[in-house]
Amino acid sequence: MRKKYGERNVAQIITFGTMASKGVVRDVARALGMEYSYADSISKLIPVHQGKPMPLDEALEKVPELREMAESGNPEFTELIKHAKVLEGLVRHASVHAAGIIIAPDEITNYVPLYQVEEKGEKVITTQFTMVGCETIGLLKMDFLGLRTLTVLHHAVEMIRKKGVEIDLDKIPLDDQETYQLFSEGNTVGIFQFESSGMQEYLRKLKPNRIEDLIAMNALYRPGPMENIDSYIARKYGREKIEYLHPKLEPILKETYGSIVYQEQVMRIASDLAGFSLGKADILRRAMGKKKKEVMEKLRVEFIEGCLNNGIDRKTAEDIYELIFKFASYGFNKSHSAAYAILAYQTAYLKRHYPAEFMAATLTSEINDSSRIVVLIEECRHMGLEILPPDVNRSGADFEVPEPGKISFGLAAIKNVGRAAIQSIIRAREEHGPFKNIFHFLQHVDSRAVNKKILEALIQAGALDSLEGTREQNFAAIETALNFAQKYNSRMQNKSQISLFELLNAGTEDTEQDNFINYPSLPVVPEWSIQEKLEREKELLGFYISGHPLDKFASEIKLFSNLDWNRPETFAEGKVVKAGAIITNVKHHLDTKGNLMAFITLEDRRYSFEGVVFASVFEKYGQFVNKGEMVFVSGRVTEQSESSFKMLCDEIIPLAEVRNRHAKGVSLIIDIQHFSEENLDRLQTIIKKYPGPISLFFEMRVNGNSNGNAFSGGFLMRSKKYKVLLSDAFLQEVKSLLGDDSVKIKD
Repeated sequence: MRKKYGERNVAQIITFGTMASKGVVRDVARALGMEYSYADSISKLIPVHQGKPMPLDEALEKVPELREMAESGNPEFTELIKHAKVLEGLVRHASVHAAGIIIAPDEITNYVPLYQVEEKGEKVITTQFTMVGCETIGLLKMDFLGLRTLTVLHHAVEMIRKKGVEIDLDKIPLDDQETYQLFSEGNTVGIFQFESSGMQEYLRKLKPNRIEDLIAMNALYRPGPMENIDSYIARKYGREKIEYLHPKLEPILKETYGSIVYQEQVMRIASDLAGFSLGKADILRRAMGKKKKEVMEKLRVEFIEGCLNNGIDRKTAEDIYELIFKFASYGFNKSHSAAYAILAYQTAYLKRHYPAEFMAATLTSEINDSSRIVVLIEECRHMGLEILPPDVNRSGADFEVPEPGKISFGLAAIKNVGRAAIQSIIRAREEHGPFKNIFHFLQHVDSRAVNKKILEALIQAGALDSLEGTREQNFAAIETALNFAQKYNSRMQNKSQISLFELLNAGTEDTEQDNFINYPSLPVVPEWSIQEKLEREKELLGFYISGHPLDKFASEIKLFSNLDWNRPETFAEGKVVKAGAIITNVKHHLDTKGNLMAFITLEDRRYSFEGVVFASVFEKYGQFVNKGEMVFVSGRVTEQSESSFKMLCDEIIPLAEVRNRHAKGVSLIIDIQHFSEENLDRLQTIIKKYPGPISLFFEMRVNGNSNGNAFSGGFLMRSKKYKVLLSDAFLQEVKSLLGDDSVKIKD
């Protein structure tokens, strides 16, 4: 914009960050010299609603823990809250508006004073007036939005083009029912503007089958108009009658089944029914949206008079005005919603018809956000796409599609591995690859680009798994391999001075001569445990790629957990959640009575959530509240967001114990016709070997047949004499005798 309109004619807009309740508690505590953990524990108790922390007065009234602290008379808490209340809401700092630009007809200092803000290490010139002030004095504000989605679409189309398929997204059919099926199923992870779990639920109800439905949903799924979504859906399917206050409203509101959804509809009603010019209609819309009472009352009189002049009776005119007033405060701009809906449709079209390319492009766009990558990889697995782990013999910098249905992991997603190193690896691979071992690899890559730190990262992330040896061996061989590469390169620089024997042992520039090099042997070292291997992966990638520690307890989590991230109602406020997770962070704290409590962060395969462990619960389960512990936790939700929640923990036990704590029984499936007396004796021995608290059942089958609880040619027995311990050893011995599918744990 500066290049187009002049350096001195354009400026960004200032914004002011205020001291919200959660932040002001921490700031005041720091100023008073209080322990950070103490202030942090109080701050975390303040709920967040629609992205904004609850005001302090309201939180002290509604949150039992805070109310208890206030009533305890603790002088430290009283002092903290006293100052926090005074400062709450005051301006904390100046920053730059996310997208707003002011463009003036000549030098901007002729209209508004300027201010210099430091943003991300750069000095940015902004106006001293906020957005509202700039508009009030008549300056033109433009919003410029950069959308990652446009880059995703571009990269996906380029990948598709490399396979010989030309696709023009501006010419794809807007009536593709397979694409609408994806929306109707709620499979919208990665779909622009339609990804949230709440939106997915509404899409399953709506079952959109036309672009107008997507435009409407984009406009309706916002605070305020959301309450009309169910009515919109009911009217679409004829479950609710569509009525119009006047016949002239039908052509305006027919598209949205009689509901006012868009700002343009408000303007058209004022124009068509009251005879307003579109300019005056826009003034009405803005006045209603900003609740300017004086302007609204003046325009109300003019609106009713205009309707009367057009043959509409006064009562109907008044009812119509009240109707548009109700909707205008949160009506959405249709042209904006339509543009977004088209982009959403294009992303969904690619996801349905070119899933691997679309997901690869989406993963690349989020390559630096490990939590987001976790969600997208889970979605790939759900879609049946295979994620190939990082591999120096195959991977590029970004996520790619090497063959149908498979996505290769991008090396740029590995921490500490920069683009220069990746370019060096790709060049060496194209010229000398595939790499055979770590020595061959370092022999040909640029040692200035691929140093020890990068090599450690590549090995621990599994990117050298296709080479000879294990991760442990290659990690232990790093120094030897670096020395080998250094000597090799030194000799190659002075090859005219060395003998033929040395040349054959050091290698030549010709790739074929690599076969004659005597590479050092890999060391014999102990293997890393699966847990250690996965933890190293997560440290470098931000998540687990070759497995997950919770995989070991997949059956227990499936059986006993009630948490479903795709169904927000399972972790809504007030709900009791039961879930298997890993404790990733623990903060200990003394409560007002001096007893030990904790704030913990838990993480499952998809997202993380917070837990508050009060002293009474900590006293009982504190031995299990450790970082890295895999636990089964249950508790009541106190705060919910789109993809997380906070709970008050009631029980925290090791996942390994959940079977014996929560199982109601275990059934052993036995095929009577193929079960010998010898096997019966062996089974009895196993049962006696593992006594425990769990009821034992025998599901006796004839020819392997059964039908749920009503057995076809079989019967169910319960042991009166024996109960068992559901240990790994017991389950393994039973499965070895009866088969892998012979055990059913009852929840």
